[in-house]
Amino acid sequence: MTLVQQWFSFIGAGLLVALLVWGFRRWRFNRAVNRPFPANWSEILQRRLVVYGKLPMPLRLEWEKLILHFLHTKHFEGCGGLALTDEVRVVIAAEACLLILNRPSTRYAGLRWIYVYPSTFIAKRERQDEYGVVSGGKTHLLGESWSSGRVILAWDSVEEGHSDYTDGRNVVLHEFAHQLDQEDGSADGAPLLYTRDSYTVWSKVFSEEFEDLHRDLAEGRRTLIDSYGATNPAEFFAVVTEVFFERPQIMKQKHPELYEQMLDYYRLDPMLWAVK
Repeated sequence: MTLVQQWFSFIGAGLLVALLVWGFRRWRFNRAVNRPFPANWSEILQRRLVVYGKLPMPLRLEWEKLILHFLHTKHFEGCGGLALTDEVRVVIAAEACLLILNRPSTRYAGLRWIYVYPSTFIAKRERQDEYGVVSGGKTHLLGESWSSGRVILAWDSVEEGHSDYTDGRNVVLHEFAHQLDQEDGSADGAPLLYTRDSYTVWSKVFSEEFEDLHRDLAEGRRTLIDSYGATNPAEFFAVVTEVFFERPQIMKQKHPELYEQMLDYYRLDPMLWAVK
């Protein structure tokens, strides 16, 4: 066998191995995401998330497929001594997938890791004062979303969020709303919309509502939207997402235009499970 023949033989063997590996991975992927939803996972969701038992069956089945896909493609890491269990992984995956249920999405394609701490975790942050002086400090966090494909969560805050689906506070919905916001490359409160014209209406409604929140807070009025939403447009979108999914009735009443924008974006009506 000549050197050229040996070379082509080597390349052919390499391609064959690559195809076999790809085929095996594809088989594992299809097997994982197309299998029946585990009964113990269903039991966890019945017990933990009021949404699960109230969704129409077609939506629930689609939700389960998204959860299977999420758990196969994302990596969970227990931090600070937290032992990862099916309960931790399934609850977080389910709430994350609620945001992409019933609409076209990339299924958080850029997300790779979810780090879960037992409780509030500490992160180092640089702060700049009014004179431009930068200093270091530590901040206690319930959750955080990074553009580098990572989400960090405190499990006790996750539990607190899903224990009451009527208070408008849910750390998983908040942090994964940030992931959606970042899909276009920037966290600016305007996620990927469906048509070019949609951005004009979105910008108008969200800008007016953001300014109204600032004004109401400055004048000491109580607001449905948490004051943290006034931090910047990205936080406003994440906080409004929490309110939309957990307090849809009152949001529709007090902020009808904002509610319609969220309804059009998420293409899922939380009235399906809202407490009457």
